[in-house]
Amino acid sequence: MKVSVIGGGVTGLACATALQEAGHEVTLFDRGTPGGAQTCSWWAGGMLAPFCEGEAAEEPVVRLGAEALAWWAARVDGVARKGSLVLAQPRDGADLRRFARRTQAHAPVDGDAIAELEPDLAGRFRQGLFFAGEGHVDPRAALAGLVARLTERGAAIRPETEIDPAEAPGDAVLDCRGFAARGEIAELRGVKGEMLVIRSPDVALSRPVRLLHPRIPLYVVPRGEGVFMVGATMVESDERTRITARAMLELLGAAYALHPAFAEAEVLEIGVDVRPAFPDNLPRVLREGRVLRVNGTYRHGFLLAPALAAQAASLLDTPDARPEFLHVPHRERCPA
Repeated sequence: MKVSVIGGGVTGLACATALQEAGHEVTLFDRGTPGGAQTCSWWAGGMLAPFCEGEAAEEPVVRLGAEALAWWAARVDGVARKGSLVLAQPRDGADLRRFARRTQAHAPVDGDAIAELEPDLAGRFRQGLFFAGEGHVDPRAALAGLVARLTERGAAIRPETEIDPAEAPGDAVLDCRGFAARGEIAELRGVKGEMLVIRSPDVALSRPVRLLHPRIPLYVVPRGEGVFMVGATMVESDERTRITARAMLELLGAAYALHPAFAEAEVLEIGVDVRPAFPDNLPRVLREGRVLRVNGTYRHGFLLAPALAAQAASLLDTPDARPEFLHVPHRERCPA
């Protein structure tokens, strides 16, 4: 089957990969550069941390996200399997206990264990949780890896091409445009995320570290060579161009609270973009004739894209399939 995939973010690239692996002839269209800076995925944390996300996310995020680490490791280089570390200041002990109750697959760590996992944090924290089964990936390298894999295996890549899904060629079309598809998907909403990329050669971390915060989930993710991603806010807004002063203060304050040496860090990039989300914060596959709209990964793009892609691909091979994320409009579920 000839299939057009529209959108070169993590969802579109994962869908194109799943379709290609299933034997379909894939053409990928993107209005910019697939995997490039115009995609929301460019600004992602790249944390493959389903158990940590279980603190606030729905059950499918944990269950299906647990498959993501192996999926990415089988297809791109540079996937780190060093776990995730969640820390709290002494005054936030109750928050840490609540986080532990709401999550699974973790072990408590004291100051000595924290220092063994991350020597640069020795003496700074006395309590935390270690999620050994989690990992992370550099999102930009991972996106580039999928593009390279698709190209090497014969997919046609069409950058700088904006195309209407209804007019795209092929036997089927997957619309994976994220928030750009809001005109066709009434329930889609935007959730603004703000993040920083900083360089601090005086700090060394080997895994993502989450610092519990009363308002937003803050984390620091190592990118190598003294570069770190610090993120990320969640604001109900479709404004994607400016960071707020509050966000900047909170992000920098969290980094400083983790290690004072971050006070001297160089700010390399300020990232702002809008994550596509549905009311329940779970993704959906919507079928409209030969067009499948695959969207709504919220803050779980790298975590849920593999499972979402597999479910979308199953609909092409088995039209009567009812994958978990297939969304059937109420009027179809309850005919008159």
